[in-house]
Amino acid sequence: MRTHYCTEVTESLIGQEVTVAGWVNSRRDHGGIIFIDLRDKGGLVQLVADPADCKDALETAEKVRDEFVLIATGKVRARGEGLENPNLVTGKIEIVLSDLIIENRSKPMPFDLGDEKVNEEIRLRNRFLELRTKKSYDIFKLRSTANIAIRNCLNEMEFLDVETPILTKSTPEGARDYLVPSRVHPGEFYALPQSPQIFKQLLMVSGFDKYFQIAKCFRDEDLRADRQPEFTQIDVEMSFCTQEDVIKVAEKLIHDTFTACGKDVPSTFPRMTYNEAMEQYGSDKPDLRFDMPLVDVIDIFARSSNEIFAGIAKDKAHNRIKAIKCPNGDNIFSKRQMKAFEDYVRKFGAQGLGYFQMKEDGLKGPLTKFFTEADLEEIVKVTELEVGDVVFFGAGHKKIVCDYMGRFRLHLAEQMDIVPVDTYKFLWVVDFPMFEVEDGRVKALHHPFTMPKDLNKDNLEEIESIAYDIVLNGTELGGGSIRIHKENIQKEVFSLMGISDEEAREKFGFLLDALQFGAPPHGGFALGLDRMIMLLAGTDSIRDVIAFPKTQRAQCLMTNAPSPVDEEQLKELSLRIRKQANI
Repeated sequence: MRTHYCTEVTESLIGQEVTVAGWVNSRRDHGGIIFIDLRDKGGLVQLVADPADCKDALETAEKVRDEFVLIATGKVRARGEGLENPNLVTGKIEIVLSDLIIENRSKPMPFDLGDEKVNEEIRLRNRFLELRTKKSYDIFKLRSTANIAIRNCLNEMEFLDVETPILTKSTPEGARDYLVPSRVHPGEFYALPQSPQIFKQLLMVSGFDKYFQIAKCFRDEDLRADRQPEFTQIDVEMSFCTQEDVIKVAEKLIHDTFTACGKDVPSTFPRMTYNEAMEQYGSDKPDLRFDMPLVDVIDIFARSSNEIFAGIAKDKAHNRIKAIKCPNGDNIFSKRQMKAFEDYVRKFGAQGLGYFQMKEDGLKGPLTKFFTEADLEEIVKVTELEVGDVVFFGAGHKKIVCDYMGRFRLHLAEQMDIVPVDTYKFLWVVDFPMFEVEDGRVKALHHPFTMPKDLNKDNLEEIESIAYDIVLNGTELGGGSIRIHKENIQKEVFSLMGISDEEAREKFGFLLDALQFGAPPHGGFALGLDRMIMLLAGTDSIRDVIAFPKTQRAQCLMTNAPSPVDEEQLKELSLRIRKQANI
C-alpha cells in the first residue's frame, strides 16, 4: 500500500511520486489549502492538499480529522523558504497530494496522545491508543533490539534456548502462586511458574550443559512501580561452572545488550559483599551514582556521656550507630526541613535522628555537650566534614538502623538533586546469607536450592551462600547462585528450614530424585528484562515497558480482567464460589 515510510521521504526524493500511509497527527486549514501531518512508526511527514494540484484530494482532506487512517500519494517538493521545520527529519520537504484515500475513520480521542497529565486509569483503559505515541514505539523498539542482542549473545556462547512448562506444580518459592484448576483432575491445581528454577536445574541433570530462556514468570504479590504479576526474565543456567564463570557470562550478556541499545557500559563490574553493602549503604542494592556512604561511629559514641548512646554502643554485635555526611547541607536545608528528615526516618522504625553542623569553629548542635573536643574532632575526621556540611546519625538495632539510614541516604540525594541521569553504575553484591530468621521461622534468603558455603555454624544467619545479585543504579537487575547438586546437602538445607522429609518429598520429590542420578555441579542467573528496559528507556515505571500491563491492583483495565465466569465453567472445574458475609 505504500512506497515509503513517512520519515524515508527526504530531499533525495524531490520531484518523485511517493505513497505513504498512517494516522492523522494534525490537520490545518489555511484558507483553501489544507496541511496534514501524517504519522507512522517512524515519525511525521507533511501532506499538502492544494486545489491547484488536485481538487479531489482537497475535497477528501476537508473530511479528515485527527487519527483518521490515510493512504496518500503525491509528488515530493521542497518547502518554501522560511517554512522548513528543523525539528522533523522530513522538515525540508512536503508531499503535494494527487490522491488521498480515507482508509478508516476514528471516533474523537478520549485523550490527547502523549499528554503525561492524563489519568493513568484512562490511559491503561485505552492502552492500544497510548501505544501509538512515539515514546511508546521507541520503548518497544528498544525492547526488541535488546531481545535480539540477548539471543545473539547467548547463541554465540552456545547456550541452548529451551522452553519450560507454564502449567506446573505449586512449590514454596517466596511469593503466592497463581493457581489454575484442572478440569480432568477435579479438586487439583496447576500453578503458574514463579520462575523456571527447578526445570532449568533438571535440564542440567539432563546434560544440556548450557540453557537459556526469555521466560514468562508469575507471582501473586503486592505490586509496585517496578513489579507486575506477570513479568519477563532472562533465565540462564550452565553446568560444571564456578561463580566466576557465571559472572563472566552475565557481564558479557549485559555489556553486549546495552551496547546494542546504544549505551556505553564497562565490560566488567565492581563487587561488594552483602555485609559491606549493608554496612556502607544500608541496602543490598546500593545506588552508586552518588557517594555519601554510611560511616560507623559506634566506637566514638561509646565514649559519650549520653546514657542512651553509650548503652547502645555497648552491644556492637547487634547495634549500630551510623553517620552520613550531607555536603553543604547547612546552606541547603532549613531547620524545618531538618525536622522533616526526622519525621521521614521515624516511618521506618527510627527513634530519632541526630545531627551536627560543621561551622568555622567546629561542630555545633544540641548533642555536642555529650562529647569531648577530641571525640568531636574524630567525628569530623572519620566523616571527612568541611565547613557548611551537616552530619546526621542514627542509633539502634543493626537491621533497623541500616535500613532507615540507607533509605535516608536516597532521600537526601533526591532532595539535593545530585543523582546523575543517563549514568549506569553496576555492582555485583556477593556472599549473601543463606538464611534469614523471622519470628522464629527459618527461610532461604534467595531460594532453598542455593549452595551454602558451610553449614557447620551455630548461628544460621551467619551461614553464607554462593549467591550473587547484579545491581544497576540502586535497582536489583537480577541475580543467581551456584545450586545444590548433592542430595545430602539439599536434605540438610530442607531440615534447617523445618521442611520434613515427607514435605520435601511431596513438593520437590522430582528434583530430589534427579539429584540421585549424577547431577553435575551447576549454577546460573536470571535478569529482569522489564526492569532492564525500564532503566535503558529512562522511565520510572515498569508499566511503560510492558505492552499491556496490569494496574497496582493486578487488573487489566482494557480487557476488564480478572472477571467473573459463568456457573457452567465453574461446574466443569468442580469449583463453587462461596460469597463472603459482610463484616
